Amino acid sequence: MNKFTRLIPLLLISFLSLTASAQGLKVNVVGKGSPMILIPGLTCDGAVYDETVKKYQSKYECHVMTLPGFAGNPAIAFEDNFIETVKDLVLEYINSNNIKNPTIVGHSLGGFIALSLAIDHPKDFDKLVIVDSLPFLTAIQVPAATAESAKPFAENMKNMMLSGQGNNEAMQRMMLQSMINDPKDIETALQWGAASDPATVAQAMYELYTTDLREDISKIESPILVMGAWIAYKDYGSTRESTLAIYEGQYTKAPNCTVKMTDTGKHFIMWDDPEFYFASIDSFLSAAE
Repeated sequence: MNKFTRLIPLLLISFLSLTASAQGLKVNVVGKGSPMILIPGLTCDGAVYDETVKKYQSKYECHVMTLPGFAGNPAIAFEDNFIETVKDLVLEYINSNNIKNPTIVGHSLGGFIALSLAIDHPKDFDKLVIVDSLPFLTAIQVPAATAESAKPFAENMKNMMLSGQGNNEAMQRMMLQSMINDPKDIETALQWGAASDPATVAQAMYELYTTDLREDISKIESPILVMGAWIAYKDYGSTRESTLAIYEGQYTKAPNCTVKMTDTGKHFIMWDDPEFYFASIDSFLSAAE
C-alpha cells in the first residue's frame, strides 16, 4: 500500500465532513462497520458522543453530527421550522452518502429528531437509541396539555430567551447543574451554550414544547431503546417509579420499545452514568441484531 492509498480513507472522511458542513451540518465520520448516526441535544457539540464513538467505532461507522446554530456551528435560515429543516438536512446527508438502514442515537432534542425521522420514514432506520427524550416535552409539567394549548407558554418562553432574560452565565450554570453531575462537564456544556445562536435555540425549544409525537410514534417500525433519568427531580417529589411511569406512558404507542432508567445520572446520561448507558446500548444492539 503506497502513501497515497493510505491517505484515501482520511481524505474521504474530510470530504464527508466538508460536504455536510456546507449544508448546515457539521459531521465527523469515525470507524467502520454498520452505519450509526449520532445526533446531540440542544446547544451541544457532537463531542458529547466522544466516549460513545470510542466504544463503538470498531463495529460501527459513526457519523457524529453537530446541528446548525449550536456550539459554534453557524446558524442557517429555517423559516420558523427548525426541526423540519434539520430533518431534511439529515436525510440529505444520509441519501447523498448512500447510507443504508443506519442506527440513530439521539440525545434530548437529538432523540426527538430521531423519533420524528423514524415516523416519516419507518422503513429506513435499523434501530433507535433515545437518550432522555420524550415525544411531548410539555406533558411532563402539564399532563393534560396539548400541542395547541402549549403554544402561549412556549411563545412567552421563546420571547424571553430572545430578549436575553435568564440567559446570563450564572443562570445557565444553575440550570446545567440540574442536568449534569461533573463540574468539568458542566463547564464544557456552558461553553457550547455560549457559542450557540440564541434565535436557533429559542426556536428549537418552542418546537419541542409545541410538538406532540405520542400518537405518531405508532408508525415507527424500528426497535427503540429509551434511557430516562429521574434523580435530578427527587427533591421535587419524583421517584424512580413515578418517572418510569411517565416515560412508559409517553411511549405506549411505540410498538417495539424498551424503557430503562438510570439511578445516578441526570439528563446527560452518557456523561453521568456511562456504565448504565453502555450496558443498556450493548444489550439492545445485540438483542436487536
